[in-house]
Amino acid sequence: MESYGYNDNRVPCSKHTTWIPRGGVGIRMARHGALIVFLAAASIISAFSLSAQTAAPKLAAAPATIPALFISDIHYDPLRDPALAPRLNTAPASQWPAILATPTSPTIAQDYAAVQAACPTRGYDPDQALWQSTLAALRAHAANSRFAVLSGDLLPHNFECRYRFLFPKATHADYLDFTLNTLRYVVSSLRATLPGIPLYIALGNNDTACTGNSLDASNDFLALTAQVVAEALPPASRESVLQGLATGGYYSVPMAAPMQHTRLLVVDNLFFLTEYSTCAKQKDYSEETAQITWLNTQLALARRHHEKVWVVGHVPPGVSLYTTFLNHRNICGGQAPAMSLHSEQLAQALGSYSDIVRLAIFAHTHSDAFALLTPTLGDPGPTPPSDRIGVPVKIVASVSPINGNNPSFTLATVDPASSTLRDYTVIESSNLTGVEATWAKQYTYSEDYAEPDFSSSSLSGLIAQLRADPKAASSASQAYLAHHYSTGAAAAILKLYWPVYVCAMDHDSAQSFVDCTCSTPNLPPVP
Repeated sequence: MESYGYNDNRVPCSKHTTWIPRGGVGIRMARHGALIVFLAAASIISAFSLSAQTAAPKLAAAPATIPALFISDIHYDPLRDPALAPRLNTAPASQWPAILATPTSPTIAQDYAAVQAACPTRGYDPDQALWQSTLAALRAHAANSRFAVLSGDLLPHNFECRYRFLFPKATHADYLDFTLNTLRYVVSSLRATLPGIPLYIALGNNDTACTGNSLDASNDFLALTAQVVAEALPPASRESVLQGLATGGYYSVPMAAPMQHTRLLVVDNLFFLTEYSTCAKQKDYSEETAQITWLNTQLALARRHHEKVWVVGHVPPGVSLYTTFLNHRNICGGQAPAMSLHSEQLAQALGSYSDIVRLAIFAHTHSDAFALLTPTLGDPGPTPPSDRIGVPVKIVASVSPINGNNPSFTLATVDPASSTLRDYTVIESSNLTGVEATWAKQYTYSEDYAEPDFSSSSLSGLIAQLRADPKAASSASQAYLAHHYSTGAAAAILKLYWPVYVCAMDHDSAQSFVDCTCSTPNLPPVP
């Protein structure tokens, strides 16, 4: 954990700062002695002022904004050509690029159909062709990024089932090796494509060495994954990653320059999921409790030391509208909405520290979205300033097209002094396969929503505009409908229940969401 010190007036500082006590020798000097010292100093300054002004180096001004990359839900599937699987299974990750570069086998269609029949998914995660297309697009559009944030789910859906179908005699150790090699391949591909920049990685609900939504804390998978994640960061940040991520998938690091006095807190909220279980299929939320305690401690320290904070996780807190609708929850008739997380503690923690949390980044839904987390249980510290009325949340769309969405990533524009997300542009593939695909701008936040930045105050005003437009007729509402799910297939349903979606944007607790939704006049019945 980062250590801190204080001067004798309790001003926080880093462990590298030297402090000069207030009230020094001069206060104890006789007045005439002080005058002599002053005159001598003035004489020296006068004699050398011109030469000092000439020789003094000019400090480079901090950039007003810097570019960054947000990418998520890659779900790279190395088993899309099952004929290559035996070679990959016995090779280190360093040999995977050469193996995966070989031509696809002539039986790939029927081989993978057998895998899908045994371990079905609703679509297809990225194969080598789509992943290489994505990397080429990153080289073209994101080469000048100063850092990158990967908000979880590097591994594909239903991975364990697919691996065991192809290797029925494999041990758990064999599967663990294969998952780690897959992670290494994805991360090393990104590092080679964007060399020299920090890559801040969170784990998702599919990043596990047992089935999706299941994981044990302090296990071999986390310990070995921590090494992969740590190597993608500056050396000074690696120790905290190796310790925290190996324990429970979380870590705290100072963001590298030119970000100024900004701390990044990464959570593994697989352990917070409503569907979470241990690898033995037991319900145990002790790791959620431990991680929330850690998070609140880190946030309190950051507030005390006047740091700005970014928080990165995978599953956004709040209502799961998809599950609520899928299960036909009559929330205005007394049924509770489905929640993405087991408890509301994550949203409460972040909302209570909205004075320092400048941005939260999540993903998981595979769609482009935003939200605003607001305090719901009172503030444990000072009342946040009026321009910190909540925590702005950017939900990053997926590279994986498994839901029928076109693959995409997000180019961010960040103010390194205030740690504010100023703007972003979503870059999207023209097709789902990456084959002969064109990657181009889908939209830019400032252009489509006419907001100066992605701060809490701007986002609060934008959501208020959307709420005042229950028929989704305004340009801002139409922009959201067009961009939330890139194929447009869900736009009709989204428009029909537009007031419900807007309620979910800034009502993260179950009760506040019900109150907002059920006070909406002329709401259609839940499908």
